[in-house]
Amino acid sequence: MSIAKDTMADIIARQPDDSSFDEILRELAYARMIQRGLDDSANGRTVTNDDIKRKVESWRK
Repeated sequence: MSIAKDTMADIIARQPDDSSFDEILRELAYARMIQRGLDDSANGRTVTNDDIKRKVESWRK
């Protein structure tokens, strides 16, 4: 099995038996978002707090 399928199967297996389809999808999406964030961080695709602060401040003008 592929790593993606193994990961998804593990996440699904850890859900309570009475989980709804939407709850399972939410858990899968959450795990994917976390992994994407970790990948971005590991590859230097981040933004500093100061950069974000300047961007937000520019919206106020």
